[in-house]
Amino acid sequence: MKGLRDLKKLLLICSLVASSALADDLGDILSKNKSQLFEYDTQSNKLQNDILTKSWINPVMLQYKKNYNTQYRDKTIITDNYSVSIDQPIFRSGGIYYAIKYANASYEVGKDSIAMQKRAMIADAVSVLFNLKKIRLQQQKIKYQLKNDKIDIIQKRDSYNAGLLDSSFLDQALLKKSQDETNLLQLEFSLMELKQKFSLLSDKNPDKLKLPKLKLISKNYYKKHNLQLKRDRDIVEQSSYNAKMTQAKYLPSLNLQGQYLHGTLNPSYSGVTPDTMRDGYYNYGFSVSMPIDVNSLSDIELAKVAKLKAQTQAIDTKHTIEQEYEWIYNSIDILNKKIALTNKDIKLYQNLYKLTSNLVKAGQKTKLDADVMYNTLHIRKLDKQIYQIEKQLQLLQLYMRVNNVI
Repeated sequence: MKGLRDLKKLLLICSLVASSALADDLGDILSKNKSQLFEYDTQSNKLQNDILTKSWINPVMLQYKKNYNTQYRDKTIITDNYSVSIDQPIFRSGGIYYAIKYANASYEVGKDSIAMQKRAMIADAVSVLFNLKKIRLQQQKIKYQLKNDKIDIIQKRDSYNAGLLDSSFLDQALLKKSQDETNLLQLEFSLMELKQKFSLLSDKNPDKLKLPKLKLISKNYYKKHNLQLKRDRDIVEQSSYNAKMTQAKYLPSLNLQGQYLHGTLNPSYSGVTPDTMRDGYYNYGFSVSMPIDVNSLSDIELAKVAKLKAQTQAIDTKHTIEQEYEWIYNSIDILNKKIALTNKDIKLYQNLYKLTSNLVKAGQKTKLDADVMYNTLHIRKLDKQIYQIEKQLQLLQLYMRVNNVI
């Protein structure tokens, strides 16, 4: 048991080390403008949270009023006054508490969404880097294939001229060379597309960036730190507080009212003197209210349904990420098997090249035969590197969905 716990700790440490490496190397891969947009989104989310957290506090109303009365023929009576008033709820059957909790949960949902968008964009940029490397390897591979194509054409042409082969074999060799040349041009076009895509995401030179070395993170780590699952759980919390807040909206509410007024005494009022009335005074009290709304039950049920939907979505997401991990894990396992087969082929062609070179020295084989083995050996070496890049692209799908990674 102790050994199993130590193994789990080691896997977690490896995951964290790999996470830190990617964050350090490529955390700032996005262009200045892209990064600034995410910074603005973060600031907006925080400001919206501040507003939502305090939304239950009603504003203090300030008012100044000046009045001209021309009722009397001989003069115009001018009065002015100002007032400060509040009408503030202090009890909403728990609605105030849930409103604050709802605001905090909404902030977490917004933060999760921004983090997911940023991670997806960074992953796109990193994916382009891996694919650029992959295409360059594929270009090298096709160049070796073209060398073999030329040798094949030479050998088949000689056999055709000697009457040993039908012309269809030479035609196939020529067609193969033409197809490989076309594929090489297509790869060049794909390279241009990827560079253009990268320029939209980053200001950096892709040729000068060091590719990260991603490691397989554990399934438990992936589930625990999965950002999609975290957001869905935060949405469940948000919808739960919203349901309680909706219910409280239709329960009794206690409000305090207060008002301070100051103004000119109107001399037109009979018997009004500074001794009998104040020019500044307070008006205060409280009120208890409860709305009777025909849609209240439907509104409350709608909020409950939204909560149940969020809970179901979180359960579905948990199942989805488990399947995602299994699929990627199995894909990597297949790629590892391809690499293992490639390693066997590399050893085989190394021996064949060595044998053919000795036969060339003995005069039993031509140099072209040795060149074919040499080129095929390097093709298989490039295949191995391509499979390793494909493994990194599969691992990137895990990293882009996990918190504290990119």
